[in-house]
Amino acid sequence: MRVLLLGDYSNVHATLAKGLREEGVEVVVASDGDGWKNYPRDIDLRRKSLGMFGSIWWFLKILWKFRHFKGYDVVQIINPIFLQLSGQRMLPFYRFLRKHNRSVFMGAFGMDHYWVKAGLDTETFRYSDFNLGNQQRRGDENERFIQDWLDGPKGTINRFVAKDCDGIIAGLYEYWESYRRHCKEAEGKLVYIPFPIVVPDSDIIPHDTECLRFFIGIQRERSAYKGTDIMLRALERLKENYPKEVEIFKVESVPYAEYVRMLDSADVILDQLYSYTPAMNALQAMAQGLVVVGGAEPEYYRLTEKEDHGNAHIRPVVNVLPQEESVYEELERLVHNRQRINEMRRQSREFVRLHHDHRKVARQYLKFWQRRMKEKEVEAG
Repeated sequence: MRVLLLGDYSNVHATLAKGLREEGVEVVVASDGDGWKNYPRDIDLRRKSLGMFGSIWWFLKILWKFRHFKGYDVVQIINPIFLQLSGQRMLPFYRFLRKHNRSVFMGAFGMDHYWVKAGLDTETFRYSDFNLGNQQRRGDENERFIQDWLDGPKGTINRFVAKDCDGIIAGLYEYWESYRRHCKEAEGKLVYIPFPIVVPDSDIIPHDTECLRFFIGIQRERSAYKGTDIMLRALERLKENYPKEVEIFKVESVPYAEYVRMLDSADVILDQLYSYTPAMNALQAMAQGLVVVGGAEPEYYRLTEKEDHGNAHIRPVVNVLPQEESVYEELERLVHNRQRINEMRRQSREFVRLHHDHRKVARQYLKFWQRRMKEKEVEAG
């Protein structure tokens, strides 16, 4: 089987490729590295300039690269917008992939039409990037996403691809639920497969728990949107009240490889306040033996355990509500129970090993791709 993984978010496709290769699959990852995060890829699609001449050069490079994106058994696009292009310009590239390859699958891994729609209905989720209870969350970034994805060109291409593609893979509970509720075309071809993570073989080294080291990653332009502003306020209060027991590592917009190295010095990571589910950053930290404070609602655990046939006995993420006081109370509880931290760190890694191991996830992808291709051939007669 030949597989092309086109585009990347949060290292999902690069990690999946590693698992597929270990299963004997021929894989090519073509992406822009997700900007400054600089995730590994085989073919670089990075756009270095938004100026006229830089854009023309990049567009010609993409046209040249696409000449070679033929003859694959599986093409998986990371999102309906899988290149650094406007929604209006995406359709010819998608049609080219559809015409020249056996099958095309779409990832539901991040911002898209159905995620925005589910958040704005204020009923699908108790809270999300777009709602708190029955109140919509407003803000410059939210407004931009709504304009682009709800009724704009990105929403148009998203709806077309969801209907036309051979399958949709959701990497988080929220994305699965968004498509399940709002995309009738997804019925029969939507699946939830957990994000893939490479779990280290080395043992977790116990840390001295007299002082807990808290890690928080900041994307300054997205701090309010992701809730890190609230989490940081709670963490700084904790430091004021427990100056000898708390140390803070605050990191802003560093490349992925450096980010992973920095995690090794921490005990606890704060991530994704408005999420029901630990995403790639949190899962990577858990694989390295950190305790995650963030989103892990019962709906997520139930879906994960169902897909894993009940093979679960630990729920290690410290779940918090999207409120500063909730975050503070859980952080304070960790300080008061510092002697349990090393056992919680061990459970974090065990959970990732059970549900997110990159080889196990790769086999789930292969099974789904093969099933959908066979169903397509049967339908075609």
